[in-house]
Amino acid sequence: MCSHYEGPTADRIHHAFGIRPDGPVQTDLWPGHRGYYLTSGGDSGGLSVSTGTFGLLPHWAKDVKLARRTYNCRSETAAEKPSFRAAWRQARHCIIPAEAIYEPDWRSGKSTPTRITRRDGGLILIAGLWESWSDAEGLQVNSYTMLTINADQHDLMRHYHRPEDEKRMVVMLASGAIQDWLTVPAGESAAFLRQYPAERLQAEATG
Repeated sequence: MCSHYEGPTADRIHHAFGIRPDGPVQTDLWPGHRGYYLTSGGDSGGLSVSTGTFGLLPHWAKDVKLARRTYNCRSETAAEKPSFRAAWRQARHCIIPAEAIYEPDWRSGKSTPTRITRRDGGLILIAGLWESWSDAEGLQVNSYTMLTINADQHDLMRHYHRPEDEKRMVVMLASGAIQDWLTVPAGESAAFLRQYPAERLQAEATG
């Protein structure tokens, strides 16, 4: 699971995708913080970049505090869980770009924060779901969640989180799969829920 990640700057988004966000957001991101996410450009094609809350807010959410519990979505149960099923069934797919994600390494017997990046220096492209929610004053709030899969057999990601816990990882997409993920219908979403090759990632302890 991923509760902490390093988001790109507006300049990095522009350089990577040729689109410039409307305004800056936080780059040291935790649940409830605001970051960038990408969606399909619709009939015009291409990509669109939006800002939203890290942690999905379904239509029935009472307030933004729910984001602290909905920042990751188990792909195996996305179609049934009340927090995620509308976004999943309506294929509200997005991509969350990240410079790095952070996971705890417990192999020493204590938690060591670890920064995980792509070896080629590219942005990690995390498959996610997005929602639009209105607060009590009618203000529209966009939000997003990261999809996760089992990582018990992944050569890198199996080393993180507590020894007794199931190992999970976010779904990382290849650069060539961006448009396919953003436009695929709900019934074909599962084809994208694959492990990113361990040899294309690198990890560095930060604590």
